[in-house]
Amino acid sequence: MSDDIRDRPVSGYFDDKEHRFPVRVYFEDTDLSGIVYHANYLRFMERARSDMLRLAGVDQRATIEADEGAYAVVDLAIKYRMPAKLDDDLLVVSHVTGVRAASCAIHQRVMRGSDILTDADVTAALVAPSGRPMRQPREWVETFKRLKIGE
Repeated sequence: MSDDIRDRPVSGYFDDKEHRFPVRVYFEDTDLSGIVYHANYLRFMERARSDMLRLAGVDQRATIEADEGAYAVVDLAIKYRMPAKLDDDLLVVSHVTGVRAASCAIHQRVMRGSDILTDADVTAALVAPSGRPMRQPREWVETFKRLKIGE
């Protein structure tokens, strides 16, 4: 792979404690009427969360490859407010709202300009290969605490 930064996927960026992740709506994201299919908002948010964690220094891949566990969404509340359409430029804005020994709560909103199209509260827990919750590494907990809004 090229070392040219322009050849790398977009990972978004942090603006203080908020992670901002740009997304464009493609045909594959829509239904026959050109409106984003409801489940695809979850895909946009998952990508944003993954890149937020990567940029924050949480190496999920190493943990998975070492067979030490993986994050799983254990709670999700989502509200759809307005539809996104084909070719819309969207922004997924994410921030940490809570941290526990085995989990992290993140609020996410999908925006088009200043309009909030969808917002969600997501809790992801670190689970062992057995499927049982396990404590997150101390450095991850400290990272989440630093990123938590209101701290």
